[in-house]
Amino acid sequence: MKHNMAPAGRGVVVVALSLLYLSPAIISTEYFSTLTFFNSELHKHGCSSPSEWEEYATDCESSILQLEDPDCEEGSDPPCESVFSLNAEKILSQAKIFIEQKRFPFAVDSHNTNEELAIGYVLIGNGLYDEAVKHFSLLIYYYFFEAIETFKEALKLKSDFIDAYKSLGQAYRELGDFEAAMESFQKALMLNQNHIQSLQLRGMMLYHHGSIQDAIGNFKRCLQLEPYNEVCQYMKGLSHVAMGQFYEGIKAQTKVMLNDPLLGQKASSEYLKVKYLREYSRYLHSHLDVPVAEYNVDQDLPGNFKNHWAKNLPFLIEDYEEQPGLQPHIKDVLPQNFESYHTEVQKLICTADHLGALMQYNTPGFLPNRRIHRAMGLATLEVMQATQRTWSNSKVRVNGRTRQMQWRDMFDIAVKWRRIADPDQPVLWLDQMPARSLSRGFNNHINLIRGQIINIRYLAYFDDILNFIKDRILVYHGAYNPRGLLEVRQALENVNNVEDLLPIMKQFNRKTRDGFTVNSKVPSLKDPGKEYDGFTITITGDRVGDMLFSVETQTTEERTQHYQSEIESIYKDLTAKGKALMLSTELGDADAVCNLILSLVYYFCNLMPLSRGSSVVAYSVVMGALMASGKEVMGRIPKGKLVDFEAMTTPSPDSFSKMAKNWMNLKSLPLWYQSLPSVAETFPTSRTMIEVLNTDSTSHCPKKS
Repeated sequence: MKHNMAPAGRGVVVVALSLLYLSPAIISTEYFSTLTFFNSELHKHGCSSPSEWEEYATDCESSILQLEDPDCEEGSDPPCESVFSLNAEKILSQAKIFIEQKRFPFAVDSHNTNEELAIGYVLIGNGLYDEAVKHFSLLIYYYFFEAIETFKEALKLKSDFIDAYKSLGQAYRELGDFEAAMESFQKALMLNQNHIQSLQLRGMMLYHHGSIQDAIGNFKRCLQLEPYNEVCQYMKGLSHVAMGQFYEGIKAQTKVMLNDPLLGQKASSEYLKVKYLREYSRYLHSHLDVPVAEYNVDQDLPGNFKNHWAKNLPFLIEDYEEQPGLQPHIKDVLPQNFESYHTEVQKLICTADHLGALMQYNTPGFLPNRRIHRAMGLATLEVMQATQRTWSNSKVRVNGRTRQMQWRDMFDIAVKWRRIADPDQPVLWLDQMPARSLSRGFNNHINLIRGQIINIRYLAYFDDILNFIKDRILVYHGAYNPRGLLEVRQALENVNNVEDLLPIMKQFNRKTRDGFTVNSKVPSLKDPGKEYDGFTITITGDRVGDMLFSVETQTTEERTQHYQSEIESIYKDLTAKGKALMLSTELGDADAVCNLILSLVYYFCNLMPLSRGSSVVAYSVVMGALMASGKEVMGRIPKGKLVDFEAMTTPSPDSFSKMAKNWMNLKSLPLWYQSLPSVAETFPTSRTMIEVLNTDSTSHCPKKS
């Protein structure tokens, strides 16, 4: 299925943006004498000319189009989306007049695209060039390749245009091309070393690439130039805490907290998040030297705190008792040189880097993160070692107790590493939330298409999901409309895009109206013939460019119990077969263990039991458990493939196992893995974990293909 939504419209947006970058005056004088309509509308409501808007902002605010969410900073992840202030209808009506009278350049056949273009031209005509650039840039936000070519063409004509370099860098960053993005940001800063947006965006990219020390330098420079920049202040605080520099980190976080929004002003996303980060930072600091096996984050943090943090809600928690402040006797984490580690530990680190890199998605939209690679590589090795101990009848230390490892303990190894790698993201078990919250359910929601915006991370799955929806529609009509089944089947044969489904559904089912949902089912291994709720696909809207196509899983208490029962059954079987494998040389036994490991993760991914990070946690457990069985993963995840979506869109654990083994390219595990130091004993505390994640191994580890 080709998702070329409104291609002509995209090209027009690109042309308009190029012209706007090159010469705003040309556009405004050549095309926009008709914009007197807009200004006269302002005067009708007692507002002055654009140059005097600020003076009358209170009275005339309803006439100004707000194109960016004030809570969303440019370059944030997920990207900002276009939103309108509540009283922007007047500007929209002017845009519609332009459309009806064809009074703007580059009109196309798509009404929706013309409407968006007209809004941009209204802004241009009133001299609001920055807002117009943001609006046009937003329209091509997910058409990165076209955007990149646009910015390149603009730079050929105006080689010193800083904003074009900045935008080019951000486009590359969103595609996941770190080197190209760095080059573009560098060129912008060579033209103006004090360009705050470039410093901010480059710093954020460096943080999400795992280059945190370099990121701090960008945020410090940003704050020298603009001391009240909340994004740079928040990111500086986050970066310091991630590296174990709690005093500097919490000081920066407190500055963000003290920047209260003015009366009537919406709080920034940084202001809303910072209280959670500060409380979690204090918790981390107080446990810095406590062995990780002796405490449990999910049990220690208050239930309502976890619930609000995971849902990104404002920090309004009744009777909340703050975490203890920084204790002077607990010192910050100090830099650790690679050479200071024992030779065998150096080998452990290099091996972890290699294993973590195998988990990197080769899909547009995923920026490689070296810190996450190392953390999850170490998680893989620790899972391998803990699983081997379990299969040899040894016990593990968990939550202050010594016992046989359970399935959750195995996943918790990966969770602790994913959690420590990035303290900004709440990696929490959803079933450990307060009972009241769990009974209402947690939704893992992913927008695949929202209006003009296509989520490029999931493009490779559009065909599979479309075919699945078609099959479910045929099943439905076979049961409730058997006479019309042939007509429905013929109509569906001509559907090649998700957008084309709505008219078909409305034609054959009056109940459809503005949208419909389709539910997937997951078969049980434990109880053959039984099925569990999978994910829900929702399609709403009334035309191309004005639709929502989304996927979500709902983690209710009942659904969680079903999946956990399945996982426990598989884990019990896996443990028994793993113990037998330790005493066997039969190839069939190893293959059975491999299938059970992949089946375990199949149900884990369909459950989506974590607030963040379920996919990489699952894959590190797969790799570690396979290594415990004597198999090494040699292959990389194929282009366009995502582990969690593979599990969610595959009809059974058997088919998931076959598909995954195809790309894993499993080989016999080399014997030297058995001589690696114990990960749990080498890095027993948060301090030692942060130290190893901070350590630079660039010039020490051999590069592997």
